[in-house]
Amino acid sequence: MKISVINGPNINMLGIREPSLYGRQDYAALVGHIERCAARLGVEVTFFQSNSEGDIVTRIQHAYGTCDAIVINAAAYTHTSVAILDALKAVGLPTVEVHLTDINSREDFRRLSYVSMYAEKTVCGKGFDGYSEAIVYLAEKYALSPKCAINVLRGVRSAATRDAFGAGTPRPGQTKKRLILSRFRFRRNAPATAIL
Repeated sequence: MKISVINGPNINMLGIREPSLYGRQDYAALVGHIERCAARLGVEVTFFQSNSEGDIVTRIQHAYGTCDAIVINAAAYTHTSVAILDALKAVGLPTVEVHLTDINSREDFRRLSYVSMYAEKTVCGKGFDGYSEAIVYLAEKYALSPKCAINVLRGVRSAATRDAFGAGTPRPGQTKKRLILSRFRFRRNAPATAIL
């Protein structure tokens, strides 16, 4: 499974920006924390941070066909960006929204989240551990799901996805796709109609 971790404005200023709210660890420490969590789960992660709304939209679009899921902290754009919401809807990938602080206990304007209108889960107020919780949730729910099998058929073959389905050698007359599907059905007892 491959997850795109997207961070919005001012996350690059961690450790400097309002340390009483966001802590003293910097962005590199956040990336390291996420990498360690992903490695334990056998999940591949990519990282992107931008202070520009358009760049974030482009990165979400880039995840289509290259990633299995998205973890996003849109930061201030959470409360203002219909464009980010529309991009998430357009790519249709499982998404978890993360916030380092509890946005629901802060200023009133922070309580509106456009991202949560699409995200299937929101994790707030847990600091760096919120990202770990998001990755664990996505890995447990989707790593061996029919959606992951569909991504394999589309040619989205991250290292973790290949490991999950196994490389294997097709039997005579069996295509590689059929081998993957047969292994998936065996592991999950899923009917073919659920996969195709």
